[in-house]
Amino acid sequence: MPREKFQTLTEQMFYILLCLGEERCGADVMTEVSALTNGRVAVGPGTLYNLLDQFLRDGYIEETGASGRRRSYRLTEKGRVLLREEYDRLRARIADYERRFGKGEA
Repeated sequence: MPREKFQTLTEQMFYILLCLGEERCGADVMTEVSALTNGRVAVGPGTLYNLLDQFLRDGYIEETGASGRRRSYRLTEKGRVLLREEYDRLRARIADYERRFGKGEA
């Protein structure tokens, strides 16, 4: 059975949506993802614009402006819900780990 689209988010998806809590263009999203993660997560232009198109089509983000080829986006309420659901899912995983091993142990 195939996984439902956006049921869980990849790191790149999560950070793109996180960055779009404020209006940003694609180039700014790539810079912000790298800054937020201290370079641990990188998003290339092909991946970014493919995901932006999917998020836009599915109503998770909206286009807020365009100047030539430069387009700006931000989260919709539906996108905020998706991002929060992923945050809650990740927190549940951390809680499971801490129940098993305690905080900071392995």
